[in-house]
Amino acid sequence: MPKQKLSPLPSAAFQILLALADSDLHGYAIMRRVEEQTEGRIRLGPGTLYGSVQALLEEGLIEEVSHLAEPLPGHERRRYYRLTTGGRKVARAEAERLAGILRVARARKILRGDYV
Repeated sequence: MPKQKLSPLPSAAFQILLALADSDLHGYAIMRRVEEQTEGRIRLGPGTLYGSVQALLEEGLIEEVSHLAEPLPGHERRRYYRLTTGGRKVARAEAERLAGILRVARARKILRGDYV
């Protein structure tokens, strides 16, 4: 099996998968969602966003939505993206990997609190 480009999954790619977990979004909306879900700690610039989107498309983890039922005025040219089943599995695996790291950090008394 060929090595995947996104292994290990970069932080920006993981954040994009999380942003798309519950709705189809266009690029700018993905940027805003990532900033929201990270409480401003991660701000994706256009280069990082679209480079990551391209890699996620190539790996089949997201797909471009061919049409929207009712595009908003002025949004007809925007490209919308959707999480694929494979993308959801990869996001889940990455979340589990990170949860395991947090468990070790807590066991070693590096991190305290209810993170996991």
